[in-house]
Amino acid sequence: MSGPDVSVVICAYTEDRWEDILAAVSSVRAQSRPALETLLVVDHNQALLDRLGKEYKEAAEVRVLANAGPRGLSAGRNTGIAAARGEIVAFLDDDAVAERDWLRYFAEAYDDPRVLAVGGRTVPVWASGRRPEWFPEEFDWVVGCSYRGLPRGRVRVRNVLGGNASFRRSAFDAAGGFATGIGRDGDKRPLGCEETELCIRLSRARPDAVLLIDDRAVIHHRVPDIRERFRYFRTRTYAEGLSKALVARSVGAEKGLESERRYATRVLPAGVARGLRDALLARPGGAGRAGAIVAGVLTAAGGYVAGSVRARRGGTAFQVPRVEVTARE
Repeated sequence: MSGPDVSVVICAYTEDRWEDILAAVSSVRAQSRPALETLLVVDHNQALLDRLGKEYKEAAEVRVLANAGPRGLSAGRNTGIAAARGEIVAFLDDDAVAERDWLRYFAEAYDDPRVLAVGGRTVPVWASGRRPEWFPEEFDWVVGCSYRGLPRGRVRVRNVLGGNASFRRSAFDAAGGFATGIGRDGDKRPLGCEETELCIRLSRARPDAVLLIDDRAVIHHRVPDIRERFRYFRTRTYAEGLSKALVARSVGAEKGLESERRYATRVLPAGVARGLRDALLARPGGAGRAGAIVAGVLTAAGGYVAGSVRARRGGTAFQVPRVEVTARE
């Protein structure tokens, strides 16, 4: 098939997601536009590394690798980037499955040589079978999914979302890899924003770069029971504030919070208004959604203030590694 070769990186860290990992790999192997390879990067878990190695020992297009850097998602992704042989490197969460044309839509966008990154749309699959009535769509990023307020179609954006994203390999040559010390580390506090920081850094290194979201490139992301609870919502929004403070410290508040200002001043007030309207019309969950939006904003703001103070005092730091190619054809 014509067009750039695509390597898919899936980072895994726990055997608790065994069935999810297998489903993620199966969805890549079933793509209408085949991937060159699937790289399974295991984050400092020897038992899982051995088990996946046995599972895919006969699958030439699936390679199982150990995270070569410090513990965490960013270093795992960097390990996959370094080992990737494709011109395009795509990322899929280990608890998500991609629709059949996922890679086809990604690859088509790279016909334009200015395009250095393409993201897609991530749809939640709730463990309870349906969205909790109180959970606002404006905060679906809390569970790693696309949220109300993102632009529709194939459009230019500041940053892609990491669990459903792709980059031209040359993007990492220009800007380095994912920053370590900013993203997730297994089951610890759910920090994020590593893809935001990378995309802003990339745009600075390559001012001509075009970054896109194509909402036809769809994956379905499993949301476990624990993430449907308000306690997780509060923890994740606070962690997002901490992460945004790190990003702002790295790239400046003007660029680091550019998209967030529109989100906070337009998208969220409209969400509160919808929730209050639904409450007045006696529709289920309206008041809860409005309250959750307000609570999410306040909690994220508290995290941002705490993170800013900590960053100024030198209590947090992250590093931007150069990605050394270890395997390339």
